[in-house]
Amino acid sequence: MNKSELIKALAEKKKLHVDESTKIVGAFVDSVKEALLRGDRVEIRGFGSFKIKDYEGYTGRNPKTGSVVEVRSKKLPFFRPGKELKEFIND
Repeated sequence: MNKSELIKALAEKKKLHVDESTKIVGAFVDSVKEALLRGDRVEIRGFGSFKIKDYEGYTGRNPKTGSVVEVRSKKLPFFRPGKELKEFIND
């Protein structure tokens, strides 16, 4: 399911206009992104949690040429599914 399919599903399920549904999904996504930028952890009970993980830089190797390359440190979003979501998927 992509973002536009989620918007359509929300509109159909809650009998909303697609424009209203678009604003709701957009506000949700924007709120999660802003919270992660602030360094907050976002937890949605029954679904899962999002947080930012810091990765240190390291010296790597280009597999094609074999040359040494420096990989910069970076931050990446990380999602951890909640217990209820795991149980729902596996039952």
